Amino acid sequence: MLGTVKETIKYLTGIVGESGFGSKSTVDEVLEDTNLGTITAIITGATSGIGLELALALANRSATLVLPTHHPHTADTIISRIASDFPNAQIIALPLDLSSLSSVRSFVSRFEALNLPLNLLINNAGRFCYEYERSEDGVEMTFATNYLGHFLLTNMLVEKMVVTARTDGVEGRVVNVTSQTHAWFDGDGIRYLRMVNEDGRFYNATRAYELSKLANVWHTTEIARKLKKMEANVTANCVHPGIVKTRLNRQREGLTTDLIFFLASKLLKTIPQAAGAVCYVATHPKVKGVSGKYFVDCNEAAWPSKLGSDENEAAKMWDFSEALIAEKLKLGLNSVYSL
Repeated sequence: MLGTVKETIKYLTGIVGESGFGSKSTVDEVLEDTNLGTITAIITGATSGIGLELALALANRSATLVLPTHHPHTADTIISRIASDFPNAQIIALPLDLSSLSSVRSFVSRFEALNLPLNLLINNAGRFCYEYERSEDGVEMTFATNYLGHFLLTNMLVEKMVVTARTDGVEGRVVNVTSQTHAWFDGDGIRYLRMVNEDGRFYNATRAYELSKLANVWHTTEIARKLKKMEANVTANCVHPGIVKTRLNRQREGLTTDLIFFLASKLLKTIPQAAGAVCYVATHPKVKGVSGKYFVDCNEAAWPSKLGSDENEAAKMWDFSEALIAEKLKLGLNSVYSL
């Protein structure tokens, strides 16, 4: 209890941790005097909110950006938005629907055709589905978008990251943006997913979101373990950026929602502060060599749940995800990717 109170005080006051940063540190503060001219980065969910802030910050530091976009007009908008601030920015937009496994595979094929290196992958895109939906692959939509699409995307791109790190001598980093709400989920995640995939009557929007974010944590744990076993110069970590007023949590407008956000405004992070938490894990030298960890407010943090830190559960979700993807794509596991 005492630890929780201390953490709350640190969050509200912005007291810095061992990293030298805290809850109020912005992305510009984290990236001060940083040049990313040798870095090629993919950022999902970069058309608004935290993802857009990350894209602007990295473009300002000369990184080459590959930005997945759901719609062609969105691609034009995001390129124009970044180029208006940074005319010399190197930006490529490629189509991607994270809820579609075939779209993920097409995105990777298009990216590989560019013959670019890949140093940084930030899996930031997120969705909260208030109503029950299933993807074109028959998977509950929140899980399909927030986790399964990112799982496939990462595992198809990680070989490119390993080769880039070996060639350039620069550590590659995978950053999974999760949420502290992952600690609220209890029970058998795989069993719950099977139930909602078969029957929408079992669907609970909050529970589905919690599971998707827990799966992001498990993915981080397991891919970090595999990369370490390979002795690859690529790390994987996950980060809770904090609670921010973004499109994700403002899908429902109205007097009640507006009142809640007004009352909570002193507790919410700004988008630059949330982006700072992600950018610290993605770029800061102090995170070099750190892998399989959980970060909050620009500092490594203890896992907030036993389930989230359970390596056996992480391995089970990995195996389940591989089998599910192979089933949906009607491919053998080795035909999807190799890791």
